[in-house]
Amino acid sequence: MDFWQQYRAIDARDARFDGQFVTAVSSTGIYCRPSCPARTPKPVNVTFYRTSAAAHDAGYRACKRCLPEAVPGDPGWNLRNDAAARAMRLITDGEVDRTGVSGLAAHLGYSTRHLNRILTAELGAGALALARAHRAQTARTLLTGSALRLADVAFASGFGSIRQFNDTVQQVFDLTPRQLRDAARGLPVEGPGPHGPGRGPVRLSLALPVRPPYDDGIFRFLAARAVAGVELGTDSTYERLLRLPAGPAWFRAARVEHRTDGRAVLPVTVSVTGLGDLPALLARIRRLFDLDADPVAIDTALTGSRAFAPLAAAAPGLRLPGSLAPHETLVRAIAGQQVTVAAATTALGRLAEAGQPVQVPGTTLTRYFPSAQALADRPDPLLRGPRRRNDALRAAGVKLATGALSFGVGSDPADLRRDLLTLDGVGPWTADYVGMRVLGDPDVHLLGDAAVRTGWSRVLASNATSAGSDTSLEEAMLGIRPWRSYATLHLWRVAAEPRGRAAAPPRTSSAAPRTLLAPTERTISP
Repeated sequence: MDFWQQYRAIDARDARFDGQFVTAVSSTGIYCRPSCPARTPKPVNVTFYRTSAAAHDAGYRACKRCLPEAVPGDPGWNLRNDAAARAMRLITDGEVDRTGVSGLAAHLGYSTRHLNRILTAELGAGALALARAHRAQTARTLLTGSALRLADVAFASGFGSIRQFNDTVQQVFDLTPRQLRDAARGLPVEGPGPHGPGRGPVRLSLALPVRPPYDDGIFRFLAARAVAGVELGTDSTYERLLRLPAGPAWFRAARVEHRTDGRAVLPVTVSVTGLGDLPALLARIRRLFDLDADPVAIDTALTGSRAFAPLAAAAPGLRLPGSLAPHETLVRAIAGQQVTVAAATTALGRLAEAGQPVQVPGTTLTRYFPSAQALADRPDPLLRGPRRRNDALRAAGVKLATGALSFGVGSDPADLRRDLLTLDGVGPWTADYVGMRVLGDPDVHLLGDAAVRTGWSRVLASNATSAGSDTSLEEAMLGIRPWRSYATLHLWRVAAEPRGRAAAPPRTSSAAPRTLLAPTERTISP
């Protein structure tokens, strides 16, 4: 976007652009979100920054009225696959807090100096400043939405010291941490009371910002794949047990709430063994539920297609389920080859018996999903059924356990696909599916997917669409790039519905969203 496109967005107070850039006003020394209700500043006083970190470095502080840190993240990080976007995904996942800027640079294959040069040119700030801005955002969330002690908030946000925490909050928000908390006393505050490092699990409830509309069918998608003992899902809730560096972590998410001020939030209750695990856990929850997506842009693109317009109207705000653990997603994808999701989930339930038992108060979940090492050590057969699938799972487990195969949110899509295709028994479907889930890649077309083909045939046969019968799926998919992953989800939804309901008219009430069930998953590998 150029200056005047951004200026028109802030003049219209367009909330779609919240989180994608900030508006710094020289006459006041503050920066705002695009939808700030304050009077539109004169163009001569305005500077637009790609990130809040760049505004911080330029000497601006956050607006106390519009709270520019309390917005969903930038959807562009999943659209882009360059070094800057991959770095931002890793920073959000806590890589700088775990390994420092040098570790982030090594992960991406750059020197520290060159990485900072790239980030400064693209985003207006270096890696440390970007990580600092992310810590400030986490701190604001915890200060205004939990009852944690201020010292605990400091360490839970990733700060190395209380002094650094106090200085950063004061500089960014022009308020002390106590003043920031007091200013938000009207917000719901829940928590277990004071907890310090090493005092056992910390449990608290938070509200994560979402761009509306949001289709809650993602809960049914996750429930259809829930592995017994590891996770539990219903039409409106999802809870999960997972392993983080400090120990067991657990969370429960509920259906998105739409507030009277027009904002939408995902209510979550989380439990972590160490406060330092909290930022990474929140980042993974955001990716799992695709909270940073731009649903208006996606639905607008789909509406421009004669084939997909009725589907987008019937389920506005459909989200792309992400991944909590990359290795687990690969295992699930391999287990789903050539069988239905119900069969794959049953098989994974047996496989989960190799997972480490763990107890977390307040949940009936009992174990982690099996680690790569546990899979590598488990005797054959890992799964009943086709031997080729079992061999592929074994090979993947060994390579992941030994480090011969490693990937995550910072991986390059082309490199990830190439590495996965070197595994015996892993074909293009599996590699593309893993990329779609782990990287949040919005533009994946799963060639050969049975449910996609079924959904497409029903769309063409439906009277609710004007798409000609001579239109091919490939042609329709090319027309809605870069959102083919979301089109795939719509086709899966259509394939899962009873015949005659493939392209239902748009919902006009607040009734629960249509089911988004997982399809029959197939790979085209031999």
